[in-house]
Amino acid sequence: MEQATLGAGCSWRMKSFFPEPPGVLDAVSGHAGGRTHNPTYKTVCSDRTGHTEVVQVTFDRAKVCYDGFPNAFFQDLGPTQLNRQRPDFGIQYRSTIFFHSPEQEYATDVKKALADRINKLLATTIEPAPAVWRAKEYCQRHFEKNRVATCHLCRAEES
Repeated sequence: MEQATLGAGCSWRMKSFFPEPPGVLDAVSGHAGGRTHNPTYKTVCSDRTGHTEVVQVTFDRAKVCYDGFPNAFFQDLGPTQLNRQRPDFGIQYRSTIFFHSPEQEYATDVKKALADRINKLLATTIEPAPAVWRAKEYCQRHFEKNRVATCHLCRAEES
């Protein structure tokens, strides 16, 4: 089993763009890349933890090729926007691909090809995978449960 960890704004909205084909065993919302251990959604939204919202996908490499993850990732985000996705802004919405192996650094090639094609610099970072802190249960599979892909409901839940 392997993991792919992607951060591109609201993890719930992003998760809705990663359907679970055969070979994808799990996809969870969480937080990664910051300084705080076991952060809550509320503390991540404070912009003081350094974490970004992520989706961590566990998959069977014999059935799913990793290369599809960075390609799908770049199709639905504003990779030129620093710390911003759609109406959301702050470090928790930064665009990041965390790689778990040298093979997953392939995302760097995808990023370069896209930057060359659109002739713009991309804010997306490609970084070694840090620990991922799983978000609370009400944050998991949010889109499937509520058919709403927005963070505003969770902010109310944690208040």
